[in-house]
Amino acid sequence: MGADGRSRRAARDGHWSSLFGEVAVHSFLVLLLTGAFLTFFYDPGMERVDYDGSYVPLRGVPVSAAYSSTLDIGFDVRGGLLMRQIHHWAALVFVAAVCCRLLGKFLTGTFRRPGVRNWLIWVAMLPLGMVAGVTGGLLPDDMLSGGSLGLIQGITQSVPVIGTRLTFLVFGSDVPGDDVIPRAYWLHITVLPLLMAVLFAALRRPSRPSRATGAALGLYTFGVLALLGTLFQINPVWKYGPFRPGAITAGAVPDWYMGFLDGAVRIMPGWEPEIAGRPLTLAVLVPALLVPGGFFTVLAAWPWLERRFTGDDRIHLLPDRPREAVLRTAFGAAGVAFYGLLWAASANDQIAVRFHLSLYAVTWFFRIAVFAGPVLAFLATRAICSGLTQRERHEARHGRETGRIVMNRDGGFTETLESRTSAPGLCDAFPHERLGRP
Repeated sequence: MGADGRSRRAARDGHWSSLFGEVAVHSFLVLLLTGAFLTFFYDPGMERVDYDGSYVPLRGVPVSAAYSSTLDIGFDVRGGLLMRQIHHWAALVFVAAVCCRLLGKFLTGTFRRPGVRNWLIWVAMLPLGMVAGVTGGLLPDDMLSGGSLGLIQGITQSVPVIGTRLTFLVFGSDVPGDDVIPRAYWLHITVLPLLMAVLFAALRRPSRPSRATGAALGLYTFGVLALLGTLFQINPVWKYGPFRPGAITAGAVPDWYMGFLDGAVRIMPGWEPEIAGRPLTLAVLVPALLVPGGFFTVLAAWPWLERRFTGDDRIHLLPDRPREAVLRTAFGAAGVAFYGLLWAASANDQIAVRFHLSLYAVTWFFRIAVFAGPVLAFLATRAICSGLTQRERHEARHGRETGRIVMNRDGGFTETLESRTSAPGLCDAFPHERLGRP
């Protein structure tokens, strides 16, 4: 690789959005370390025991061994609660970093050749991280995890033809049964971490400057997660109590990355048509399976979709500025608007209560907004990007307005214009102006 090629690769790998990938890697390392600590004290057993730990309000209450060991980690293991909270915060930060990394790669076009493999790896990392978070949330066997079990049961049973068999495969002989927690435990501590470690190992390594930056960023990531785990309480399972089938916990919500799924289920009409004498539960099947399944499918196929519709099959070694890829950026804004509206819809009851609105009216607002909002975001983003690029072309031809008025020898006044190429720091802000297009 020549000097120009190395410069192009450095500009590509050194883009600020690559820092989110570093945060994801270091969050994953924190998850491995804290998770290894927690496995020494957690018991995934479902046999009933009388709790006799330090938390007095539940002492003597029959609970599962899983819930009892979770309480012991929080109250009787030295540093146990801190490790458990750091582990939970690291999971939230990990998924957030993966989302930001995907968004950065999408908007800058670095998913194109030669970055297709890395794009697919990051796309696969997102559902794996979400599943890891859900399975980890089941392990305490508290009332909050019981709500997740109910949602998982509804999703699996909504699958046409094989729903009943799939439910039996996940839960065992009955629902919720005594098998789902141990199965989730082994999936959480072995299969999912191994798959994510393999994907991280398959990522194309960044250039050396990015590695040097990553070492410092890793220390910052560890420090921030430690502060979050120390200062901000998360998932206090002792307040929720042990899971009891048929009971429900008020005010319980899933982790932030599952909010879009909760919102989609809330605003979906209760459609349940019968086909060949069998009910088809579209009220769960569409928002819980078809919407996220379609989203991840389009996300993974985007490099080929863009190549197909643009005819651009070249190798791109430099990131684009989002304003230059107008349609792609507009589609990205539409996707963010769609996700954000579904996420906001998961709080439709809280919005109705806080603003003294009808829950029915709020739900219908989101039903309309999830279709109209992305369209408006697409049009607005396209107009903004087009305006910015047109202004830059005008400045490149005629110069940049400075606001300085000068009187000429004839007594007239004119504004001085500054050449775009002479603007201070411009080449540093836009490295492709220095290096050229591939």
